[in-house]
Amino acid sequence: MERCLTLILLSSVVYLIRAESVNVRLVNGNSPCAGRVEVLHRGQWGTVCDEFWDMADAAVVCRELDCGKPVDALRDAQFGPGSGPIWKSRVMCTGSESTLKNCGSRGWGIHNCDHSRDAGIICSGVRLVGDSRCSGKLEILHEKTWVSVCDAAFDQQDAEVVCRELDCGAPVQVLGAAAFGKGEGQMWTEEIQCRGNESQIQLCPTSSSIQSNCSHDNIIGLLCSDIINVRLVGGNSPCAGRVEVLHRGQWGTVCDQGWDMADAAVVCRELDCGEPVDALRDAHFGPGSGPIWMNNSMCTGSESTLKNCRLVDWPYDCDHSKDAGVFCAGIRLVGGSHCSGRLEILHQKTWVSVCDAAFDQQDAEVVCRELDCGAPVQVLGAAAFGKGEGQMWTDEIQCRGNESQIHLCPRSTSNENNCSHENNVGLVCADSVNVRLVNGNSPCAGRVEVLHRGQWGTVCGVYWDMVDAAVVCRELDCGEPVDALSDADFGPGSGPIWMNRTLCTGSESTLKNCGSVDWGAFDCDHNKDAGVICSGIRLIGNSRCSGQVEILHEKTWVSVCDAAFDQQDAEVVCRELDCGAPVQVLGAAAFGKGEGQMWTEEIQCRGNESQIHLCPRSPSIINNCSHENDEGLLCADPKNVRLVNGNSPCAGRVEILHRGQWGTVCGVYWDMVDAAVVCRELDCGEPVDALSDAHFGPGSGPIWMNLIFCNGSESTLKNCGSSGWNLPICSHNFDAGVICSGHKRSRLADGPHLCSGRLEILHENMWVSVCDAAFDQQDAEVVCRELDCGAPVQVLGAAAFGKGEGQMWTKEIQCRGNESQISFCSMSSHKYNCTSVSNVGLMCSGYTALRLVNGPDVCSGQVERQYFNKWGTVCDGCMDMRAASVLCRQLNCGIAVSVVEADWFGEGSGEIRADVFDCQGNETQLSQCPISSWSRAERSHRQDVGVICSNSSLALHDGRVRLSGERECEGEVEVYIHQVWKRVLLDSWSLTESSVVCRQLGCDSVLNFYSSSSSSPEHSHECVMGFQCSGSEAHLGNCSSPQTLNCSSTQQLSITCLSRGSIRLVGSGGDCAGRLEVFHNGSWGTVCDDSWDIKDAHVVCRQLQCGVALSNQQVPAWFGPGSGPIWLDEVNCEGNETSLLNCSSQVWGKHDCQHKEDVGVVCSDFKEIRLTDGCEGNVEVFYNGSWGNVCWNQMDRDTTSLICQELNCGRSASDPSNSQGLKSNWLDQLKCRPHDSNLWQCPSSTWGQNNCHHDEVAHITCSENENDESPRSHLSCSTAPNQRHCTKYVPLRLSGGKGRCSGRLEVYHNAVWGSVCDDQWDIRDAQVVCRQLGCGAALSADGNAAFGAGEGVVWLNRVECRGNEIHLWDCPLSLNNHTDCSHKEDAGLTCADLSVSTTPAPTTSTFPPVSQTDVTQSLSSLITRPQTPPASSLSIPLVVLIVLGAVLLLLLLPLIILIQQNRVMRRVLSKRRHKTQTEAVYEEINHGLITNKDKRITQRGRVPSEELHSGYDDADEILSDDIPENYDDVVIMRQFSNNKIEGVQDEYDDVRNVSEDVRNLFDYDDVGNLPAKHGGTV
Repeated sequence: MERCLTLILLSSVVYLIRAESVNVRLVNGNSPCAGRVEVLHRGQWGTVCDEFWDMADAAVVCRELDCGKPVDALRDAQFGPGSGPIWKSRVMCTGSESTLKNCGSRGWGIHNCDHSRDAGIICSGVRLVGDSRCSGKLEILHEKTWVSVCDAAFDQQDAEVVCRELDCGAPVQVLGAAAFGKGEGQMWTEEIQCRGNESQIQLCPTSSSIQSNCSHDNIIGLLCSDIINVRLVGGNSPCAGRVEVLHRGQWGTVCDQGWDMADAAVVCRELDCGEPVDALRDAHFGPGSGPIWMNNSMCTGSESTLKNCRLVDWPYDCDHSKDAGVFCAGIRLVGGSHCSGRLEILHQKTWVSVCDAAFDQQDAEVVCRELDCGAPVQVLGAAAFGKGEGQMWTDEIQCRGNESQIHLCPRSTSNENNCSHENNVGLVCADSVNVRLVNGNSPCAGRVEVLHRGQWGTVCGVYWDMVDAAVVCRELDCGEPVDALSDADFGPGSGPIWMNRTLCTGSESTLKNCGSVDWGAFDCDHNKDAGVICSGIRLIGNSRCSGQVEILHEKTWVSVCDAAFDQQDAEVVCRELDCGAPVQVLGAAAFGKGEGQMWTEEIQCRGNESQIHLCPRSPSIINNCSHENDEGLLCADPKNVRLVNGNSPCAGRVEILHRGQWGTVCGVYWDMVDAAVVCRELDCGEPVDALSDAHFGPGSGPIWMNLIFCNGSESTLKNCGSSGWNLPICSHNFDAGVICSGHKRSRLADGPHLCSGRLEILHENMWVSVCDAAFDQQDAEVVCRELDCGAPVQVLGAAAFGKGEGQMWTKEIQCRGNESQISFCSMSSHKYNCTSVSNVGLMCSGYTALRLVNGPDVCSGQVERQYFNKWGTVCDGCMDMRAASVLCRQLNCGIAVSVVEADWFGEGSGEIRADVFDCQGNETQLSQCPISSWSRAERSHRQDVGVICSNSSLALHDGRVRLSGERECEGEVEVYIHQVWKRVLLDSWSLTESSVVCRQLGCDSVLNFYSSSSSSPEHSHECVMGFQCSGSEAHLGNCSSPQTLNCSSTQQLSITCLSRGSIRLVGSGGDCAGRLEVFHNGSWGTVCDDSWDIKDAHVVCRQLQCGVALSNQQVPAWFGPGSGPIWLDEVNCEGNETSLLNCSSQVWGKHDCQHKEDVGVVCSDFKEIRLTDGCEGNVEVFYNGSWGNVCWNQMDRDTTSLICQELNCGRSASDPSNSQGLKSNWLDQLKCRPHDSNLWQCPSSTWGQNNCHHDEVAHITCSENENDESPRSHLSCSTAPNQRHCTKYVPLRLSGGKGRCSGRLEVYHNAVWGSVCDDQWDIRDAQVVCRQLGCGAALSADGNAAFGAGEGVVWLNRVECRGNEIHLWDCPLSLNNHTDCSHKEDAGLTCADLSVSTTPAPTTSTFPPVSQTDVTQSLSSLITRPQTPPASSLSIPLVVLIVLGAVLLLLLLPLIILIQQNRVMRRVLSKRRHKTQTEAVYEEINHGLITNKDKRITQRGRVPSEELHSGYDDADEILSDDIPENYDDVVIMRQFSNNKIEGVQDEYDDVRNVSEDVRNLFDYDDVGNLPAKHGGTV
């Protein structure tokens, strides 16, 4: 029982260890806010034992889960027994912790429980948001979200339940119409139908009817009355009686076990009854009835309500014969101190002043005694302590003087009616002394005795410790505690033993305020009387261990004469104060002059005494001493604790220095809270583990501390509570140990440096190697961080750094990646069968610091990054203004003024860091910016980047630029020249200089510059002109120097730079391809394709920094028709412009186009990835206009998992295997890092550079299962900014057909392949699928399970594509489990299957192939492609080349004629386009491939019938069954069609003909496949 009670103090002294995620859940309840409590520890969920489980613990869980207030703390597996480990027992929360894991307990996994005692809780799930806990806007927790409640859904009976559930009084008022303010988010609109007697709102039935007209203007508010949850019953006043508590609507009593004055103080304060007079036991006010709600109450005395006090248990081991009671004073002194002030008496629950005529000296005796003060000193009338307010006590009080309470005194019935607040009585009592030290050799040493109920008694020495002694020493003004003694060291006392098992926190002002187990419980005898030795000496100054020396002499602190004190005396003082050795003895009032008396007798210590009072003194007196000669002393900082046998100063067996001797600490009940104090005291960081059972070997000598309970805030372990010092409770087999975070638990061995090598971790005092299967990339992040080695570069298995020796660590390490030390990571119970050939190695990046060098100050210079303790430069292509601003902010240098080249700060030396920063600009550190790990920029010190920050002196250097307009990138140009801002004249200014200014300002390209005039008086009358720039400068100061002259009011320069994001490409899923949109006048709009050519596309790609244009995309709405305005038409670029808006065009918004003519662009940097067979197959990448392989070299499972996730093919993937693929390889050594959020952030070789053959292509299979070998597989997509965002990608495949481009269409959704219903399935839908699969044009759209019936789910129905979408999911469709469609209606299709392509078409691509028809495919070989990935081999016989050349020449002439005729016809027809009242239907269908046999298709067939709407509002009028011209981009092939071309051309303005001039074929020198103005690519 003693051990159990020892832990009680933990209730008020729990150390907070910050948790990093939600680690608790409630199981088996009727809501997410009720159930069995389970805690996540080391990757495994376990339960909590109900020992000591109470409302304070429940409050922490409810807060952690955002579930409102606790309703009940339940025991005995009320929600059913759990399984697995019981992680926590004897939990001791204060109620303020942020997570249950921060609460004290016996330690992880230490318990004497089984699952029949699993703890549970019920949280309210309801709250009032407003002025107080009992009034405000009503919110209910619904599906983990707090929602407001509609006022029409709530009534008075519902209010009864809510007020009761929140532990408030009865409802006062139900207020609608958002009386407490409007809420946000969702609304609760179902009618709540409580009867009024329910204990929780969740138990009330709700009506199925919904108040649909509710808004946040109608949310309900509720005002409950304040409630007092405690009352005193059976006493002679409202402030005395049996204690009863209201819980769950029922009053119950409190067991007197552990009931003390600290508990009584909380009750008296809660009832506003003044100070506690007595804490009574044994049903002093008669036995109560009903439940006994509280047992072993453990209040600190500061709680606002008794229900907030800690408990050992709820009702347990008590009956009503032990009901607790309280006497409160019902009287107080106001306006002075605790023992002086205006007298007020509690009368009918109101504090009233007392008339001075009604009060005399005998009354004062009683009041002073009742307030635990000394004798009355003076009774003062005439409102000596100020006038009171309110009522007056006018009855004459007639005490005899020996009463214990003023309420026991008789009163006269005569009233002093003429009394006013001018006559308020005041009282001064002597300060109380409630504790004394007896039988010691000084007033500051002896047996502890306490005054209670007018009688002195002793204190039991059980659990008496240094914390208790500190309270006594402070109360007696005796300095610091030297020792806490038990076993009647100062002789046995007599009389009552008032306090037993005293439990102070150390902050109490008097010993009587400390908690204890029992008052007046005589299970102790006087042989265990507690004693104290206080120092009687102190240092007044900077710290506890340095300052002016003062000695307590005859109850007065006196300064010491420097002539009376020497080095040997200093040894004793420093030792007595528990400080280190004396550093310096300082005379001449070095720490300031004292006041009062002086100690002038010479102190003659030998130096080995334990106290200064034990030193002899010389009878001679130094008479000439004054405060000018006050002695000062500087002692070393104390080292009272150490860790032994742990291989570092921050790990080992705990040892304490006490009274000059080192001793150990008993490990019984040793926990993380105690360990935290040790780690802090040693400056070793956070606690990692609290160990017992002599983990670091048994110690020797005394066991100083036993059964320790720290609160976590102590500065030293010696300040923690314990069961006593040097008690024979433990043996050295239980010695406590600690591991702190400052102790490195990992190292890298046998590598070229400390940040690279074989990983070894410290386990049971031995360094052991780690199995490569047990370690992954996220673990590597932690190890590199722990070793101050930056970020991990590579994890290497198979003993890459040699085989280790000895044992192996085979448990899987499960770091999240953000831990500071490997010891904080969870460990899986799964073990691998590993040998030393599987030792893991690790290479860390070593990036640790950034700086600016070679500048005039620390805020400007060449950028350098520290790598392996070596500094290197950064390439100028790796850092822009946004990254520079982040760097300046990180260096506390303001914001970036300019990013400059090497000519500013010179060329650097050493390595060049080619990591490209992709900052948004609002980050606080560069490490927060995404980094592209490869750069194709020239790596030369001629390109070393420099940065000038605003806090640098160079910020005032000539050439700094600003714009005076209202917008960031537009306004009048001002240049800083010769310490003055000057305007610039338009003369000799050009677009070249403008581009430099825009670049320097961090804006996009220049739009225009123009003349302006300014008459602002704040500007100088001087202007400048004559800048001459080449256009590549990063700073205007790099251009030739200008000349200064008088300003001309008509020729001053203004400039407009484009802000970032003025154009964009949308619809492809990437940034470098899509429908072109321009931002103008506050909205995005499209660009018409009239006159659009490759030069225009080049400008777009250059402006977006996406490389060059791959082809002239004259396909109207190839990426889908846009919406909103069409901003530009007839764009005509020269090709060298920096911005599309520099090109000539129609005025904004003037056009004769429709959205079917929206232009699209594909740039060379556009990238896509695919797997060749749905969700498995070879990994291929589209880049620079062609598909190429991804090699399997260095690719790991984390990388393959990310590929699968981006393709929505699952969460993990198999290890990549090698396979044969295309002839060309794009990427090699592709390997993702933990911080890479998408595949293109992952490091790899440069495009096209590889060391693999076409049979070393990566082949993977995706899986929905998580995989411990891939940390990334545990991640899920989310809309949260810091998580991977979900994609719209829906994988497709064709099954049951001949070849890969025909068959039944299947889509992958919710981890299942399913088919597509043929309802409304037609040729337009098939066209989109064929395009997405890279299979050319659609030949047929088949229904009625033409390729056999599928199995499983029918995922899609009512697909309604227009035909020009790039992806199937861009079409209107229904994605669901369609049980209304059977597999007899499975849709299928047949595509052209462009098998002659040298680049196989994709099966899961999100990007359409460049070629769309067989005819255009044959043309593609005539046209030079842009850069293609180098083939691993090229061996084509010459004869084959000659034959192919001849065939191509035969095809060339007629095709050229067709193209030229089409262009001529288009120009003619475009002039009369505005006369057409309806827009022709546009679909990308190759009509030439439709044969007569296709006419048998049903209504869901490929050509819309008269009954089928086309999908365009103005198109159905011109649809006809006998002509195929329903699609305006049809390529008419005379050999495939019986229709006449002339008739077609009359109605459609973009029909391709084959009769144009050959000279226009090569208008575009880098066309990959011949473009068509309004059709699919050719």
